[in-house]
This record gives sequence, structure tokens and C-alpha cells, in this order.
Amino acid sequence: MTDVNPTPLSDEEVLEIAESAAANAGMSGAEGVARKAKHFWPSFWRMMGLLKPYWIRMILVTVVGAASVVLTVLAPRILGRATDVLFSGYISNQIPSGVTTEQAIAGLRAAGQTEMADMVAKMDVTPGAGIDFNQLANILLLVLALYVGAAVFSWLQGYVLNRVMVRAMWKLRGEVEDKINRLPLSYFDRVKRGDLISRVTNDIDNMTNTLQQSMSGAITSVFTVIGALVMMLTISWQLTLIALVSFPLLGVIFGIIGPKSQKAFSLQWLKVGRLNARVEESFSGHALVKVFGQQKRFEKEFADENEELYEAAFKAQFLSGLMMPMMSFIGNLVYVGIAVVGGAMVAGGSLLLGSVQAFIQYSSLFNQPLAELGGMAASVQSGVASTERVYELLDEADEVPDNPDAPAPVEGQGRIEFEHVRFSYSPNKPLIEDLSFVVDPGQTVAIVGPTGAGKTTLVNLLMRFYELDGGKITVNGQDIAQLKRDDVRRRTGMVLQDPWLFAGTINDNIRYGNEDATDEQIIAAARATYVDRLVRQLPRGYETELDEDASNLSAGERQLLTIARAFVAQPPILILDEATSSVDTRTERLLQDAMNALQKGRTSFVIAHRLSTIREADLILVMENGAIVEKGTHEELIRSRSAYWRLYNSQFEGAL
Repeated sequence: MTDVNPTPLSDEEVLEIAESAAANAGMSGAEGVARKAKHFWPSFWRMMGLLKPYWIRMILVTVVGAASVVLTVLAPRILGRATDVLFSGYISNQIPSGVTTEQAIAGLRAAGQTEMADMVAKMDVTPGAGIDFNQLANILLLVLALYVGAAVFSWLQGYVLNRVMVRAMWKLRGEVEDKINRLPLSYFDRVKRGDLISRVTNDIDNMTNTLQQSMSGAITSVFTVIGALVMMLTISWQLTLIALVSFPLLGVIFGIIGPKSQKAFSLQWLKVGRLNARVEESFSGHALVKVFGQQKRFEKEFADENEELYEAAFKAQFLSGLMMPMMSFIGNLVYVGIAVVGGAMVAGGSLLLGSVQAFIQYSSLFNQPLAELGGMAASVQSGVASTERVYELLDEADEVPDNPDAPAPVEGQGRIEFEHVRFSYSPNKPLIEDLSFVVDPGQTVAIVGPTGAGKTTLVNLLMRFYELDGGKITVNGQDIAQLKRDDVRRRTGMVLQDPWLFAGTINDNIRYGNEDATDEQIIAAARATYVDRLVRQLPRGYETELDEDASNLSAGERQLLTIARAFVAQPPILILDEATSSVDTRTERLLQDAMNALQKGRTSFVIAHRLSTIREADLILVMENGAIVEKGTHEELIRSRSAYWRLYNSQFEGAL
């Protein structure tokens, strides 16, 4: 037995447990290999694999992005020529027009101005010519055309890429929805609803943002770095070496901060899921929280988990936020080195001023994308953490698929037989070990017993919500395990203890049981279940809109609608799981009469705690610990003075 107040786990222990669970889940599909959630690259490539169906468009994105970068990278070199035209024009104005360039250089050397002489010798100077404004205008127009072309290609790249991303995420959401519909009921028994909702909404949105914001920037940044590096090499290999000093430093930053950031983001999204589960729990149980005066407790629990999320998010953002400032600092150091050495090279005549200007621009083009890649790394770390959580869901084992060659269900009145059925939710805790009984067509079978006896489990097995560990269940002589699940469930109508209705009209909710039902059939079902008189009192009648969770109806009214929904379906087999527990005594009697009429000619299972409601059942099964300990009619079981008799007397003793 576990402690009532267990010691809370540390963040590291929580993350290790989550990673271990994800690792045990493994991978499905073509990869078929187990992976650990803490591994970055497997999850990264799975995220990138979402773009595989759109590879032609991605090639177009790459080509257009490359074209945009080529035009952008060419512009500084040509702009450098404009600087050279201005500077050489200025120098030429300082030299008399009757003097040749060679004479001017010789005069400068004779005057001891060697550095100026070397600079003039490197330049294209025509003494006395001044600035060639026509050439300058042509250069500037060419640069403008390059930048306009680069902008057009960049817009086209973003347009195509965003369409690809939106489509990929649309497809992923569809896969997640399909996956949820294929998961066995046991998965939802062990996963918190808030955490599942967080994976389907927050995590997929985070993946969308990562791909949309980072992919375009990453493609452009990589091409820009390569293009700038090539152009820098064409200008000066010495200055290029200075620029490349940043590479090993950046590698150290990524190597140290990257893994820590990834782990922090994984913990952050785990905390988001937990907090969502807490919020969902507080909303769904809002009334009970107030009834029992537990607001302070919930506020404290929320505040504690919110604080944990704050600390996890702050740590993740702090670590990821370190990357760009550190990379910018390294870039500024490199910029200073290039400016100092480049100035010396211009003064020494080995480089033109325009070339150094162009190199400084290329250095900025080179370092800025690296800094942006550092910022993108933070987004990618977060996106990969979300990808792991989404794929943990997608990697879960599906329900055992139906046999495509399964036979069609045999038409019949609903003879049901349980033959040596064995079932347990956990291998270590057997529940039903050897259960056998027969229900004849048209019989009403009541199932009673204490909480945890296996009553609801029994009907869940009949509906194939769970698969048996042994034995079999037959309907009209057919093993339901050999049939398709839809065929098994289509001929069974259920009314659960907790009524479920969706946002829509009353008409739509009743028709949910049979989409082909006519308005006359809807009204007939409503009259049989005493819904009609309720609906007639509403201003819009059957077109009355129900809000979320149908909270504008009482619990009893909601249950009446679910029973009307079962009436419309007209199934050969009925399962009523505490169907009248949410209504008052007067309504219960009316419903009992309506259900008696509905059950005629149909095989019905009634799970009941109020034994007074099942006195007329053809067969009563008394269950304890997953086994049938008694069966018979009400009178027979009362005469036996055993388990049923004790249950029956205990209810009436409690009423006295």
C-alpha cells in the first residue's frame, strides 16, 4: 500500500520517469526501433519527416531561397565598387589634371607619404577627373535591382513554405485524431485528460510555430553563411580566417547549452500538461469544490504547480536566451578584429577601401545568420520537446485491428453467452477469473453487487471496449472477437450513469442515436421518455441549443435526453448503466415504465444499485470480486437469504 502523502518527486526525477516511459513506448511504422525521448536527433528528424510528402515544394523553397541569398550576397561587393568610385574620385580631385598617375605616386613617395602612395597605386585614379556620377548611379541602380529581386524571391520562399507548413500540420492533426480513435480504452484510463489535450493542442501548435518560424530562417541563414564565406574568401583569406574564429566558440556554446536547454524544455512541456490537467479538473468539479469549501486547497495546488511551471519555463528560456547574446558578443569581437586588420591592409595598399567595406558587410551577413541560428536553436529545442510528446501519443499501441474478412453479424433476437471469461486491467490484479452465464433473447438481466465487483467491466467486455484474457463471449452464437467492433457496437444501445451530450440542438442530440431517424421518430422517442413535455416548455422546442456540457439543463433532464437517444436507435441489445440514478423518484417511475416498454423483445442488461428498480428483471446476477456468486429472480434470491438478500436488506435498513 502506498503512502497517503508521498514525498514529491524532484524535477529531474519527473523528467527521468517521463523519458523512461517514452523510451518504453518505442517507435512504430517504418522505423520500428525504440528511441529515448532525451535523444534530440531522432525526434528532430521525425519532425522534419512531416515535410517529406512535400519534397517538390521544398526543393522550390530551397532554390528560391538560394536565389534570394545569391542576389543579397552580390550586393555588398558591387556596393563596395561604389565606395571605390567615390573614394578614387575624391583622390583624383587632389591631383592636378596635367599630372599622370605614376607621377603623382612618385611625388607621394618622394614626400615620404609611402602609405598614401601605395593606396593610390591600388586605386583606379584619373588625375583631375573627379567623381564619375554616371558610373556611381549605374552601380546604385544595379544594387537596388539586386535587393528588389532578393525581396521578391524571399517573399515567394515564405509563401510556398508557409503553405507547406500549414498543410503538414493539418495532416498531423488528422493523424492525431485518427490515432485517438484507434487507441484502446485502457490508454484513456491511465492518461490524464488535461495532459492529452495539451499534447493535441499546445504541443502541435508549438511544432507549427517551430517549423513556420525556423525553417524559412534556417534555409536563408545557411545559404547566407555559405555565400558570405565564399565572397569573403574572394576578397581576403587573411580576414576570412579572423571571421572563422567564431566557429569553434559557437560549437562550445551549442555543446554546453544545447543539451541543457533541450532537457529544460522537455520538463517545461511536461509541467504544462500537468497544469492543464489541474485546470480541467478544477473546472469539471467546480461545484463540488465550492460545496466542500476546498477553494483554498485547489488554489494552493494550482499555485504550486503554476510555480513549478514558472521555474521550469524560466530555466528553459534562460538557457535558450543565453545563445543569441553570446553569439552576438563573439560576432562583435570578430567585427573589431576585421576592422583593425582591414584598416591596416587598406593603409598598406593590399586592399581597396571598398573591398574592406564589402568584407565588413559580409562579416555581418556571416555572423548575423549564425546568431539567428542560435535563436532558432532555442525554438527548435522547444519544438523537438513537443514533437517527442506528440509522437509518444502516436507511438502508442493501437487496438488490435479488426479482421478485414470478419463475417457479417448474424441477425437474431440477442442470445448472449459468456463462456469461462477471464479479464484483468492489470496482470498483477486479476478481476474476472472464470465467468459463465447465458442470457436468452428478450430477457432483462440485472447486474448487482458492491462497488468494484466488475459490473461495468462486464458490459464493457460485451461492447468490446476491452479484449478478453481468456474465454469468449457469443451473441447469437457468434464469437464477438471474430466480428468487427463497429458491428458489435452498432446493435447495442447504451445509457450511461453520466449523461453525455454535445453542443447542438436537442433534435441533433436525440438523432445522434440514429442519423436516419425522421422528425416523427424523434418526437415519438421523446414522448416515450417524457422528454417531449420538457421540450414543449422551451421557447424554441426541439431546436433549442444546448451549451457546453448541456449545462442549461438539469442532470435529470440530460439523462432523459440520453434515454431518448437510445430509444431512437432501436437496438436489439440494451445496456442501462445506472440510467435512472440522476432523476428524482417521480421521474424514475415514469422512466421505468418507458424502459419496460422499450425492453420488450430485446435483450437488456441493467446495472443498478437501487434494488427496488430491478424486481421485475428476468434474471438477476449478483457479482462479487469479478465472479457471479448468485443468480435467479428477485423472489428466488430473497428466499435464498444469501448475498442478494443481504444487499436488499441493507438498502431498506439504510432507508429506515
